[in-house]
Amino acid sequence: MRLVIDTNCLLVSIPRFSETRWLYDGIKSGLFEIGITTEILEEYEEIIGEFYSPSLATNVVELLPNLNNSVRVNLYYKWELITQDVDDNKFVDCAIACQADYVITHDKHFNVLKKIPFPKVEILKMNELKKVLFED
Repeated sequence: MRLVIDTNCLLVSIPRFSETRWLYDGIKSGLFEIGITTEILEEYEEIIGEFYSPSLATNVVELLPNLNNSVRVNLYYKWELITQDVDDNKFVDCAIACQADYVITHDKHFNVLKKIPFPKVEILKMNELKKVLFED
């Protein structure tokens, strides 16, 4: 399974005692593949650095591209499917380019994707992903 993970989900999964730590551990253990672009890594670094610490942010963005399950994506086309928060398009474009199964997010701006027939981009919240991974 290949995923693109929105920053809001990665952020809450990092703390060791978080109830959503299974996502970060899943990334590190290779439970699924993760699609990333330079732009996504830059956002991860900025937000994690502001929320937790710059050193933790550096550790995360240095780890992710070096994992065997990391899929580096170079974008050659921008679909611009999300208009309410265009910054979210980096995740959608990455998902399309790497043929991800899902974008994992809690951001309501991604809901517009449910109405777009092509290109089809599936979204899941973390609790829905957990069911797919562990309960199916």
